[in-house]
Amino acid sequence: MADVTEAVPQPRRAAAEAEVAVSQETLSAIVDGGVATGDALAVAELAGVMGGKRTADLLPLVHQTPLTNLLVQAVPDRAAGAIRIHAETAATAAADVEMEALTAAAVAALALCDMVRGRDRSVEVRSLRLVSAGGGESRWQRPDEEPAHRAEKPDRMAGRGPNRGR
Repeated sequence: MADVTEAVPQPRRAAAEAEVAVSQETLSAIVDGGVATGDALAVAELAGVMGGKRTADLLPLVHQTPLTNLLVQAVPDRAAGAIRIHAETAATAAADVEMEALTAAAVAALALCDMVRGRDRSVEVRSLRLVSAGGGESRWQRPDEEPAHRAEKPDRMAGRGPNRGR
């Protein structure tokens, strides 16, 4: 475990993303609410938040960090035949929050797999990656181009009803 005894608590943020590939039929069922186990996107988002909050319980050398914000969004991408998961974390702390963002995205992806595996055994988590991180004097942004799904994301506060902007 890194020693953060002398570190001054500062605002810290991180973002991570994951991609879950499914068949077009399964993607349509997810979007149309036809998954037998319920609203797969809502469950994935909630699971991601719960997982991100429990990061220190899952990863042995991660500091217990009091998050001030954790947002998880699961957005269908029909062209890619996938669900794109985006997780953002924030805290005012001595330790960074990258692992919380990565854990939130990973747990959301796994929850989505669990929700659809009875319908689509070929469901696959294709990627998990850190997108950005910053806090204190350091800032990092993934150097590749802006992910296409960001333009498709619904407004964060809009669409929280049954159809959630899809």
